[in-house]
Amino acid sequence: MDLSIITVTWNSEKKIENQILSVISSCRNITFEQIIIDNNSPDKTVEVVKKFNNVKLIENKENKGFGAANNQGIEIASGRFVLFLNPDMKVEGDALNRMVDYMVQNSNVGIAGCKLLNENGELNLATTPRRFPKLWEQLFIVFKIHHFLPKILDRYLFRDFNPEVEQEVDSVQGSFMIVRRELIDKLGWGFDPRYFIWFEDVDLCREAKKNRYKVMYTPIATCIDYAGQSFKKRTTWWKQKQYIKSMLKYFIKWGV
Repeated sequence: MDLSIITVTWNSEKKIENQILSVISSCRNITFEQIIIDNNSPDKTVEVVKKFNNVKLIENKENKGFGAANNQGIEIASGRFVLFLNPDMKVEGDALNRMVDYMVQNSNVGIAGCKLLNENGELNLATTPRRFPKLWEQLFIVFKIHHFLPKILDRYLFRDFNPEVEQEVDSVQGSFMIVRRELIDKLGWGFDPRYFIWFEDVDLCREAKKNRYKVMYTPIATCIDYAGQSFKKRTTWWKQKQYIKSMLKYFIKWGV
């Protein structure tokens, strides 16, 4: 099996069908499987997914979080490469063929991300690669200081990033992240299980570099990222609490 596509859903009924169809059309010359783990969605997400007989579905009876649910997918995945793909994504053209070919040709790359666009076909600035965070930068975000000093986060937000140039980066977005299976096997998980949501993708990129793999961005493939459709259904307080909890776990693990 060339590629396992793993998707975690929660209240994703409006986007997941288009995502599945885009995955199928994008895997033209590779063998693949799509695994969807639903985190106890109260909407019709599961009903929509069940229309596709070739999709492996895990139905959780509780919301296990993003990292833990992805790890459930890893347990039954058989692909040489694993793509973590959010439900609110639409893969364009033969993007998945291109990304698998890229990983095959670059054995020193552990993780890669592609160009993510918004629904208007423009670069989605909210989902470009980031530099590894520093504690003071994250505290500025938590306390909204960056609203008054907008340039203070330019380093972290990688404002000098050129999306037309293939390059090694600190981290790519977990919404579209292709990972070499041998890296996952070395770690024993896809995402560190200590995180419920947030920072697990950055953490995995740090683990990749620690294990002497490159983390790369390449513009050879594109994907439309509708960004945060499930998050819109959560309260601001819930999101803030989860962000802070994961932030603290990240800096306790990696230092400030």
